[in-house]
Amino acid sequence: MSAKRDYYEVLGVSKTSSADEIKKQYRKLALKFHPDRNQSAEAGEHFKEISEAYGVLSDPEKRKVYDQHGHAGVDGRYSSEDIFQGAGADFSDIFGRGGGGFDSIFESIFGRGGFSSRQQRGSDILFETTVTLEDVLHGKKMEFDLQKEIKCDTCDGTGCKPGTNKKTCSSCNGQGQVRKSRSMGFASFVTVEPCSSCNGQGSIIETPCSNCNGKTKKRGTKKISFDIPPGVDFGDYTVPNEGNEIPGGVNGDLIVRIRIEPHPKFKRDGKDIFYDQDVSMVDAALGKEIIVPTLDGTEKIKVDAGSQPNTIIKLKGKGVPHINSRGRGDQFVRIVVNIPTKLNKHQKNLLDEFQKSFE
Repeated sequence: MSAKRDYYEVLGVSKTSSADEIKKQYRKLALKFHPDRNQSAEAGEHFKEISEAYGVLSDPEKRKVYDQHGHAGVDGRYSSEDIFQGAGADFSDIFGRGGGGFDSIFESIFGRGGFSSRQQRGSDILFETTVTLEDVLHGKKMEFDLQKEIKCDTCDGTGCKPGTNKKTCSSCNGQGQVRKSRSMGFASFVTVEPCSSCNGQGSIIETPCSNCNGKTKKRGTKKISFDIPPGVDFGDYTVPNEGNEIPGGVNGDLIVRIRIEPHPKFKRDGKDIFYDQDVSMVDAALGKEIIVPTLDGTEKIKVDAGSQPNTIIKLKGKGVPHINSRGRGDQFVRIVVNIPTKLNKHQKNLLDEFQKSFE
């Protein structure tokens, strides 16, 4: 296991930084690595690391101990609960009380009461699907059977044989952790460790369930239903709590990776779509009304006389919507003037006469 990084280095501040500067920098980093915003695999660990650093450096007393003795002083004097309890109000203030899923994300990463009583979290599941541009316009309801870990229905997720119960661990008295003291010269250090007898659970299964072998969960199938909203784009979208289940803990999430199927006629750019319409050079010169396709059907447009190649005609409101908002983008029709590559003698003579008429 690698040594802890310096708390000032973790937050990107100096030892002379003020409390306000530290708070401002923590807010910036916390929003960047908040797992609801950052789907990378490392986000949770980064979020945990910077929050621990802030829990120490935002408290004048803890910061003084850290400046004098480093990690050894803090780890020996304070438990994880102590570090986060003192900074709890500041954490809520940074994210806004009740906003941004702050309480739930801290609970899922750190557990209730801090690291030592951390709740387990089920793993996420990735589901990939492809939708059409028409689905982007109207939205789509998804329904499918998902193979995943689900709560054992025989023991109702307890892991115990029906009719039996878990036994409180005698080693930790149900706390899931043990405190160990050791003396180092003039100082006495207290460390908090998960209980090895019950693996930090606080209880022991003496008679396991025969269906799940005491694991509380099993491999099964669950019917999943959710709506892909209009305006969806390439990317990953989260369906909360529909990942692998973990009884007594926090379910993982279902990550839906959406790809947009290439359309044979249209190209998309955000909320707008683009379509190329072939027009003969005669129609471009003389003008003509033509019918063009849209996602809603067809639309009549007028090609003005003298239209040049790459002339753009806008069809307002014929694009796709922004996700979770009203209104639609536009469709842009680009006029592609076709120049004949083969002409017979009569056609060449007509064009020669046409050219001479400008001389």
